[in-house]
Amino acid sequence: MHVRGLLLLLALILLAATAEAGKNKKEKVKKDISECEDWRWGPCVPNSKDCGLGYREGTCKDESKKLKCKIPCNWKKKFGADCKYKFESWGGCSSQTGVKTRSGVLKKALYDAQCEEIVYVTKPCSSKIKSKSK
Repeated sequence: MHVRGLLLLLALILLAATAEAGKNKKEKVKKDISECEDWRWGPCVPNSKDCGLGYREGTCKDESKKLKCKIPCNWKKKFGADCKYKFESWGGCSSQTGVKTRSGVLKKALYDAQCEEIVYVTKPCSSKIKSKSK
């Protein structure tokens, strides 16, 4: 009988501790909610070098926040990671310049980023001739 009483007491203590932990999580969530609706977000600033994990700062009235963000290391840095474009296919190779060009039309600007409506990118022409194998 003594063992059952101890097990019952232990179960009640664990139940009470679990319920208290659940209350603390709910309180933390409530603290992070902001009444402000007009947030202004800055660009993603990498922690080191010019790409990878970083943060962006936001302000609204007298509040400020930092959000985690990431700039892909293969991204076209002159456009910024917050400007998303839909690109056409690559054009033909220019024999004069040795490069090919394509344009991209702005699809989405994240976090109120200042983005160009149309951008142009170039890359060197491939020196290899692609052949279809049968």
